[in-house]
Amino acid sequence: MITGKAEKLILALLEHGSHEKAAAALGWSASTVWRWLQKPEFKEQYREARVDAYSRGMARLQNAVNPAGTTILRIMVDSTARSGDRLKAAVAVLNLGPQAFLMDDMIRRLKLLEDAKDD
Repeated sequence: MITGKAEKLILALLEHGSHEKAAAALGWSASTVWRWLQKPEFKEQYREARVDAYSRGMARLQNAVNPAGTTILRIMVDSTARSGDRLKAAVAVLNLGPQAFLMDDMIRRLKLLEDAKDD
């Protein structure tokens, strides 16, 4: 269970990015924050909060993937766009497409391993 102080510290760490800045924002000493960060239970709570914050950020970016892809493709095929911009768009397609495929393949393989482990 996260206590009020732990929750305040986690929020400050997420917002400010370093324990020194979080301590200053809370009016705490940096050594107090450091001591909190040494507690295994708090470290796990903070890790879970970071994972959750990262997941929410990635979900927001996923919502922008289709419009971003459309924009890149429009620039790539726009004969009135500068050639440098068209080239950058084409390179982005060539670089990002295979990465997306590889990521999907890795996720599929990981799921197969996890399913096999559960059997």
